[in-house]
This record gives sequence, structure tokens and C-alpha cells, in this order.
Amino acid sequence: MALIMDPKDSHDRPHPHLERTKAIWARMNRYRKLQEIVINGQTLDVAGVVAVSRFGCKPAIDKSPGLQDAMNDSIATLNKYLSDGSYLYGVNTGFGGSADVRTTDLHSLQVALMQHTQSGIMVSSDTTGDHDELRHHTLPRAWVRGSMMVRANANIRGHSAMRPLVAETIMQLVGADCIPLVPLRGSISASGDLMPLSYIAGSVMGNPDITVQIGQGAGRQIMGADKALRKLGITPVTLGPKEGLSLINGTAPSAAVASLAVYDANNLCVVGQLLTAMTAEGLAANVEWAHPFIADVRPHGGQIEAAHNIRGFLKGSQLTTGLGARAKDRFLVGIAQERYALRSSPQWLAPVLEDLQLALSQVETELNSTSDNPVVNVAHDDVHCGANFQAASVTAAAEKTRFCLQMVGKLLFSQTTELINNTLNNGLPPNLAADDPSLSFCLKGVDANMAAYQSELAFLANPVSSHVQSAEMHNQSVNSLALLTSRYTMQAVEMVSLMSAAALYVTCQAIDLRVLHVTFLETLRPALAETLGRYHCGHACTNSASSLSSSSSSSALFLAVWRAVCDRWYETACLDAKERAAEAATAAVPVLADYYGTTTAATNGDGSAAAPTTTTTMNLSTLRDLRGAINQTVYQGYLQHRDAFFRAPSSAQYLGDGTRRGYQFVRETLGVPFHRGIEEQPGPSDTELPDGRPKKIIGSWLSVIYEAVRDGRLDDCLLNDTEEEK
Repeated sequence: MALIMDPKDSHDRPHPHLERTKAIWARMNRYRKLQEIVINGQTLDVAGVVAVSRFGCKPAIDKSPGLQDAMNDSIATLNKYLSDGSYLYGVNTGFGGSADVRTTDLHSLQVALMQHTQSGIMVSSDTTGDHDELRHHTLPRAWVRGSMMVRANANIRGHSAMRPLVAETIMQLVGADCIPLVPLRGSISASGDLMPLSYIAGSVMGNPDITVQIGQGAGRQIMGADKALRKLGITPVTLGPKEGLSLINGTAPSAAVASLAVYDANNLCVVGQLLTAMTAEGLAANVEWAHPFIADVRPHGGQIEAAHNIRGFLKGSQLTTGLGARAKDRFLVGIAQERYALRSSPQWLAPVLEDLQLALSQVETELNSTSDNPVVNVAHDDVHCGANFQAASVTAAAEKTRFCLQMVGKLLFSQTTELINNTLNNGLPPNLAADDPSLSFCLKGVDANMAAYQSELAFLANPVSSHVQSAEMHNQSVNSLALLTSRYTMQAVEMVSLMSAAALYVTCQAIDLRVLHVTFLETLRPALAETLGRYHCGHACTNSASSLSSSSSSSALFLAVWRAVCDRWYETACLDAKERAAEAATAAVPVLADYYGTTTAATNGDGSAAAPTTTTTMNLSTLRDLRGAINQTVYQGYLQHRDAFFRAPSSAQYLGDGTRRGYQFVRETLGVPFHRGIEEQPGPSDTELPDGRPKKIIGSWLSVIYEAVRDGRLDDCLLNDTEEEK
């Protein structure tokens, strides 16, 4: 599973966001495995929308007699009022601001409804796929598939006066992967998403000017809806009274797109918590800010959960301190606590987890709602006019979700900036370059990319609902703009997915560099002790009674030299390896000089020369030789260790139980390697490294991760809960 929780943690709390996110993922995968979902108007969930929209799961309508009877009863109730001459909105009256007109031609009225709503703009390249300056003007097929199922799910609830045949025809088209091209823009989501749904209605009616696509990829076929129905052996639907209105007067496209957005956002929020933990490891951070006491005394549910989740990801980490067995160092020099991007992450993410829960509930309520007008009340033998098509609840869910995405993205931006900037990253090299930083700038471009992504994401976070315009003869004076804001939320999903991919690349690079230097210093320690030991007193000192060989790795002298070398090594991370080793060696000189002293001349009280003192001394020439020996030990040792680490990084064994899973997904499952520096850049005849690994530009590796974020493979890694891992 994604989080390995400590069973001894007495501060466990319910974790509704993580558990609900995992449950939705699991249900979606069950639907994918079955390749079928049965809808009944009551139990459709976000997982079902995702499975049908993105993964080709085929929806089917529940065949239970009760459902069929409810639909037929609603038609009977409507017909009763028509038979006594009652005027029913949209059945024998005009629409919207034209509701003051009356007609007895009920069939033509439904056709007229389609005529004025099938008014969106598409371009020829939408069918050819040859887009240049004119981008797509159609909704993505996945969104339309979801919209078709969601609309049918609402219509079969028994309040729409629609025949089962009409809903079944919609399901037949989805099952055959026959999906109409629907204009991207033009819906204000007031009387529902009239325009987009009218194209779906036109496809079941066999309108020859409604274009559909059957299949995908090289075998896809583009044709008019009339030809598509003939090809599939489906009889075109002739709309009965109110059936046109029932088809298009609803929120299905908004609800379907919002479902996809909230699903992605919840998963990306889990990724954000993983990346926070990985950032802490890259920075070798003190993570006491995730201690349960801090959340307990400010008991927001989201904060308690975020801190718990991050602790779970970090359980067992050898790179962080402040929790568990790796106590914080209260005598550490430098900043006494971590910066905000880490230290306040539970507080930052707290309202995100809580708001996403509410957004999910709002969307799933909408999925199982009757959203057309008028609605038939069979139980009370009545027909009511209202405004269930007003999709403000979907708007609220989409805008909360988009703002939550901005919060996650801003956190990722701040954390990656801190990792890349060598003045902030606790001793890692600038731009996270693994080789000499004078000629390798590694992730500097990614740093700029992240700023671009965050700028766009921050713009998208602005509300759409405050930009409502009066429409349709001032009848639709307030309208939800739910589809528009849901579209923008999907754009925010894209931005945070880009940022998550970049952050995964950055954190893995930082972790590898951190482990590279930690393990280098582990190998350097005995080598440095040996170098010091070689300079025994017979070779180096004026007093043969003393010996540097006594400076073992546990002696006071060695520990002082060791601290000086280590401190200077991290302080000079901005230098190339050769200069860095020289600085580390030079840092040892004052320690040695202070310990041994140097040979000096002495005088008697009368000013005459006295014999030299017999205290332990080291002459300057020997001190220079020793500095050179330390320099060589550090430099050669680092080059050898770095080369070995490049071939076989050992980072995974230093990571937490959860962060290791994310790291191994990038390094092993996706095969995205530790970036070694300038030697990685491919040339016309230089496409492989000496060990045979292909050379790629950084953007290519980032793209590999991004595709895994978008196609669900990262979710599969983090959210999978197998019995073996429990």
C-alpha cells in the first residue's frame, strides 16, 4: 500500500481522504476488470464515470422491472396532463424566454429544440486531426462518453417522461464506441448544458449533420450520425413529447468533467504528500513538524491526516531526523527549523483534504440526481417546473477542486525551488548537478519550467462563477458556468500533473545526490583516518614520542579533522570536485596546526638564543604535504565513489517505506535514471553512455514521468492495497 503505518502509533485518526481516494481507485479498477457497469439512477459514482470515460468500460441499464415501470409511469403521468389540454413547459410551450408561445405539434417542438441548440462551432480539422493554429474545438471523447452515461443515468430515474428505448440507444452508442463530436464552447450550464447535449441527442436521432467517430486510432471512422446508426444496426430515435428536453435539459457534461477532475485532484493530492516526504529526504530535513502532537493541539481533520500520511511515507527513513529513532539534533548549526514549504505542509494541505472531500460528495450527489425540467412526480400525480438544471453545486465543486490544485501546485513549486537552489538545499550542488557545476546546470531549466506552470495554475485558480452574463432574453440571468469551470479545472489538473512529474524527477535527483554524498563520506572516513595515520611522528613531527597514527577514527584529533572536512565539503557544494576537495583539505589545516603547533625559535631572558622547545610540533612543509595527501584522498575517493554510484545507486535502502515506493517507481518501473550531468546530453552520433544506457534530453525523461501521471500508472503504484503489503 502507499502508506506503511506504524501500528504502535497511538495517535491514529480516521483518514477519510486517503481511504476514500484508495477506495475510489479500487472500484474504478474493478469496473475496468469487469469491463461493464450497470446504472440504475441511484448508485453511479466517480469511479464509474472514470472507468467508462477513459478505459472503455461499457455501461448497461439495470433491467429490473421497477426501473422500467418508473420510466413508463412518468410518461403516463405526463400524457394525462396533455390529454386534458394542460400547458406543460417545453412539451407544448416554447422554451426559456419564449415560453409564452403554445403549440399542438409536439413532435416538431422537440425538433425545434434541437435546431436552435445545435449551434456550436467546430472546424474541419476536428475531424481530420490536422490541427495547426486552429486548436481543437471539440470536447475530448472521454468527456463525451462520460456525459452520455451520466445523462442516461439521470433520465432513467423515472422523473423525465422518457422511454427506456431512448436511454438504451445512448448506451448502445457508448458500447459501440460511437461518440459524437461535441463543440467545446457555448454552454453556460444554466438550463443544463443544452448545446453539448443537443449533439448527443442528434446522434441518437440520426442527424446526418452530426458527426460521430467510431473507434479510435488508425481504425477510427468518421461519418454522419445517420450512417453510423445504419452501420451499427440501430434505429434512429423519433423523439416523443418532452424527450428532447429530457435529453438536453441537464448537467451531465458538467458533472462528467467535474467527476474526472475531482478524481484526478484527489490522486494528485496523495502524490503531493508523497513528494513532500521525498523533499524532506532530499533536504535531509528535521521533520518534527509532522509530529502528531502539533496536529493534536490544532485538531483540524485535514491537518491530522496530512501529518499522519507524511509520517507514514517517511517511516524508516535514514535521511530525515526528528521522528522515531532518528532524534533531532538540538545542537545543529544553521537554521533551527525547516522553511515553510516543508514545515507548514500539514497546515497548508489541511483544507485541501477537507475541501476535496466536500467536492467529491457534491459531484456524486449530482451524478444521481434528476436535473431536467419539468420533473414528473408520479407519486403525487403532478408535473413540477423548477430549475434542477442549474448546476451551481457542480460549479462549487469544480472551483473548490481547482483552488485545491493550486494549493498543491504552489507547495510543489516551493519545495522544488528549495531543492534546486544550493543556498537553500542543505549542501546539495547547485541545480542538482551530479558532475562539476561549472559546466553542468542540470535542473536549472526545470526550475524555470515550474515557475511557468505555477503562474498558469495560479491564473486558472481564479473563479469562473463571478463572470456570469445574462443570457437568453434575460431568462437565464444567473447561470452556473459549470462546464466552463470544470474545463478549467481539468486544465489545472494538467498543470499539477506537469508539476508533479517535474517534482518527482527533481526529488529523485536530490535523493540520489544526498545518498551519494552520505555514502561518500561513509567511505571517506576510514580512508581519511588511514591518511592521517601514515604521518607518524618519525616522518612528520619533531617529537618522536608522539604519533599521528594514534589519530584513529575515534580519537579527538581525528574527530576534529573529520568535522572540519565534512563541514567544508557541504559548504562548498557549488564548486567543482577538484576545488571542493582542495577546500576540504585546507579546512583540516587549522585543526592540525592548532593540535601540533609548528617549530618556533625561543630566547632566554637576556635575549640570547635558547634551545628549541620539545613540545609536539609539525613543520610547515610536512603540514603542506599532509594537506596534499588529504586533498588526494578526498578527490580520488570522491571520483571513484561517484563513478560506482552512477553505475549502481544505493538510494532506495535509505528511504522511508512509502517514499521508497515512489522512488523505485521512477527509477525502476519507468526506467528514468539518475542524471549524471553533461555527459548525458545526446549528440548526432553520441546516443549512449559507456554502460549502454541511452542518452536523452531532460525533457524526454520528464515526459516519461508525466505520461505515467496522466495515464494512471502512478496512481496504481501509490494507491494499490494488496494483501501482501497490508
